[in-house]
Amino acid sequence: MDWSIQEVARLSGTTSRTLRHYEDAGLLSSKRGANGYRRYDEEALVTLQRILLLRGLGLGLPAIAEVLAGQRDDVQALHGHLRWLEEEKARIDRQISSVETTILTMEGGGQLMVNDMFDGFDHTQHKAEVEERWGTDAYARSDAWWRSMSAEGQKAWQAQVAQLSGDWVAAAGRGVDPAGAEAQELAARHVAWLASVPGRPDALKDYVIGLADLYVTDERFAKNYGGVVGAGFVRDALVAYAGRAL
Repeated sequence: MDWSIQEVARLSGTTSRTLRHYEDAGLLSSKRGANGYRRYDEEALVTLQRILLLRGLGLGLPAIAEVLAGQRDDVQALHGHLRWLEEEKARIDRQISSVETTILTMEGGGQLMVNDMFDGFDHTQHKAEVEERWGTDAYARSDAWWRSMSAEGQKAWQAQVAQLSGDWVAAAGRGVDPAGAEAQELAARHVAWLASVPGRPDALKDYVIGLADLYVTDERFAKNYGGVVGAGFVRDALVAYAGRAL
């Protein structure tokens, strides 16, 4: 069975001109029908599928040619493409969850968690920083934990974090004593949240104090707590809690 160039263009979501370009570049082959028109068989369609997947990865035509030449086993190559697609699907699921959480937080009047807003848009953007501060194992374990969660689980976890952040901002706005009962209850929730994420350092006290300082000195974290003043309140409460309970 074979298909015309118009049929393949329609089925693949591309154009006849693009298909001819792929053929001129030596990536795709076709047969000629009795009328001289191009016809594509199943093998050509599999090759086209691989070309489109590789284009989706951002590869140019010369690089695609090298990949196709080096991977003659279509099934094995497609397994590799499938793994990439599954990773992309997981990333898109996280994007959906992130945007949904932002909408829910804004509708509820809560404080946006800036870092969580961009989860899934570049999942590895903090990899180097985490590995430098806490080691490669810390990143690998936390990354594996996050990827293992369903979209619903990620959404619930993000909602929990957004609620905690909102409670911190509200307490800071009311001038609560960082060492008082209310702030210390928030600190206990915060430490329990940190401890729940795999890959954290074993020295929990030092980890909490180090992060508490980072909340103030790094504007990316300070924004999560309403700015430097709010982050300073969170830091003071966490340091007090760490000195008392950890």
